[in-house]
Amino acid sequence: MVPSRRPQGFSNSATSPRPLVPAPGEEIPTARVKSVGRHPTIYRKRVEDVDRHAKPGDLLAVYDLDNQMIGYGLFNPRSEIAIRMIRFEYELPDDQFWDELLKSAVQLRRDVLKLDEVTNSYRVIHAEADGLPGLVVDRHGSVLSAEAFSLAMYQRAPEILERLSKLLGTEQTILRTSPASLAQEGFEAEPVITGTMPSRVVIEEFGTRFKVDFAEGHKTGFFCDQRENRKQLASFCKDKTVLDLCCYTGGFAVQAKKLGGASEVIGVDLDEEPLKLAKENANLNQVRCRFVQADAFAYMRDMQSSGRKFDVVVLDPPKLIRSRAEIEEGTRKHFALNRLAMQLVAPGGVMLSCTCAGLLPLSEFLQLIYAAARQAGPEVLAATEEHKARYAARQVQIFSKSGAAADHPVATNCPEGEYLQAVWMRLM
Repeated sequence: MVPSRRPQGFSNSATSPRPLVPAPGEEIPTARVKSVGRHPTIYRKRVEDVDRHAKPGDLLAVYDLDNQMIGYGLFNPRSEIAIRMIRFEYELPDDQFWDELLKSAVQLRRDVLKLDEVTNSYRVIHAEADGLPGLVVDRHGSVLSAEAFSLAMYQRAPEILERLSKLLGTEQTILRTSPASLAQEGFEAEPVITGTMPSRVVIEEFGTRFKVDFAEGHKTGFFCDQRENRKQLASFCKDKTVLDLCCYTGGFAVQAKKLGGASEVIGVDLDEEPLKLAKENANLNQVRCRFVQADAFAYMRDMQSSGRKFDVVVLDPPKLIRSRAEIEEGTRKHFALNRLAMQLVAPGGVMLSCTCAGLLPLSEFLQLIYAAARQAGPEVLAATEEHKARYAARQVQIFSKSGAAADHPVATNCPEGEYLQAVWMRLM
């Protein structure tokens, strides 16, 4: 069982639960902002002034400089994102508002996307896209697993999860803060658990079963965003050799074998604990995959030295760019990974390359793939370095581009929510 924990490092009042709806007669602090728009994120530099009585996590009534009301937002003076808007209307967010917001999110997944027919693991709340900036919630079987990126949403998440549990019929909840909550929001807290929480659950995805580990897993425990990409990749794997780089708990690897019927699957990851779970996931589905604990760069160089090629290669690294300060270094790492991975693809083979770095847009991701292809060919003998570079390119055909699964929608007033890029290629 996962032990229940209390928030640490900050006073109880800073992280203790707060109701979604203010008490009758409760005074709502106000703020004025310099520019008007419908983007849910208001940075500190756009805030002209805030009621001096406003506390971190408070609900604010937000006005423009002409004192025209914009709506209501959640406040944190410790964060660069000082206000996260939740309602662009005059009416105070009440019980009906919150109920309709949550019902709408559930209806998209169950009624429109009909995800219950293919899986019991999917994203229920996707932050700004579902009107809840600073919060994501995934369903994994009977468990709702939430990650809070803002103090105010962390305070309100227990009630949100309680209401969601009634809509979905789930039994347990776990609430975590994001890894950067202390640096970005000025608070941190240990996981908060309700119900008799199992340390693991088994979920299904297109008939394939996976274990989700809440004690050791990253983020909400399982990457639902790659669901459709895992299925699509499996369609290229019949009787093929497959290399899954940065495989985590084996999602692509296991589906390549279980759904795809691959002849051989090797998964590579640096972290020991996810690899243990990857092996368990393969055994759970009675398929044989080989999992190797190794640095992806070193492993690919070893394979290159031995002349090994694969029919299908998946490159799905962890987030390499977490801030603007990391863009240059992270882009270089993506380039180097792609160049090496391309060299391991057999002629006519398929490669899937992914990035979950929202600060690396698709156009720039494609540019680094183009550059990697130009340097991914075999070594050639040439009179000059210029001639060598000219003939060193690998012929690459990009035949599709995709992103996160449909339960990770993108709001038109917050397009930066489109974070996952997946590029499908054939290499000649």
